[in-house]
Amino acid sequence: MGRDRVLSTGAADSLIDERKLTDAVASGFAAAIGAALAFLGNTAPNPPVGCAILDAQGRLLATGGHERAGLPHAEAAALNALRESGRWDDARTLVVTLEPCNHRGRTGPCTEAILRSPVREVWIGCPDPNPNVSGHGAARLAKAGLAVRTLDGDGPIARRCAALIAPFRRLAVERKPWITVKQAIDRHGSMLPPAGQSTFTSERSLLLAHRLRRATDAIVTGTGTVLADRPGFDVRRLPDHPGRRRLLVVVGNRTLPSDWMEAAAGRFVLRRVPGPDLVPAVLAEAGAMWAMAEAGPSLLASLEEAGLWNDRLVITRGAEGEPDRLAIDVADARAASPLPLLPELSRCLEEGACSLGS
Repeated sequence: MGRDRVLSTGAADSLIDERKLTDAVASGFAAAIGAALAFLGNTAPNPPVGCAILDAQGRLLATGGHERAGLPHAEAAALNALRESGRWDDARTLVVTLEPCNHRGRTGPCTEAILRSPVREVWIGCPDPNPNVSGHGAARLAKAGLAVRTLDGDGPIARRCAALIAPFRRLAVERKPWITVKQAIDRHGSMLPPAGQSTFTSERSLLLAHRLRRATDAIVTGTGTVLADRPGFDVRRLPDHPGRRRLLVVVGNRTLPSDWMEAAAGRFVLRRVPGPDLVPAVLAEAGAMWAMAEAGPSLLASLEEAGLWNDRLVITRGAEGEPDRLAIDVADARAASPLPLLPELSRCLEEGACSLGS
């Protein structure tokens, strides 16, 4: 994690540089983020969270991710895996992407599960964004005598942890969903594929598009797209979350084919709205944290002009024999976009082959 600074919640207003734990904790955060990403798109209305447990030498003992609402949180999942591994007594450090909860919902407080374990040190990627509970979990653990450290938000690991919960943060704090606009265009800026084709992007870009569908809770499209393409909006090229039923919001008043409507209603929670201004409220009411707009240029332009988007992924067809170009724009430069967490985009950004702007 380089020189990410950490704030010890057990010692007010003090910043601690944990140089000796840098490699071990950084590896722990990488494992925790990976555990959370496995269930990205399956946890709403809860955030995706990952946890890793280390021994006294910093070796990884167990990981866990929050799979879906109603199932154990990431900390409990990791502790369960630890117990099953037979290494329970070796646990010393717990690394988690989001502050452990200190309240009882559909599952018990994660703080109490941690306190019943041998863990003596807890590292937190980012605090709970809910102002009603933020800091409570960290304070409970610190009060019990555990060393509790929260990344201060400046470094790359903290940014990845914040990106994991960006849609959850927006819904929890502002009651608005996170909306990603996805556009695929040719080298001349047209979204229309050649005659007789449904797409012009590469297999790698198609895999990215379907991974993004898998990661989101809802799809927003327009009647024009439905009439022109009769899209299925299903997840292909990789396995979807078992039993996942997403929200599909269709914008516009044009009459749609009854067979398409019937098929869509069988796979999605289907909603229709007359205009794009109603989209955020419909998404929020359904508890959708992260939505992707897959539509034609008119609807996408309307969403952007009205400021109803948070980030944008543009896939530009590459020249003959060259890969497609990928670009991410973020409406608010202060917000951490979840898009770079997707492996295709993460690798592309690391290689310098993608652009990330605002």
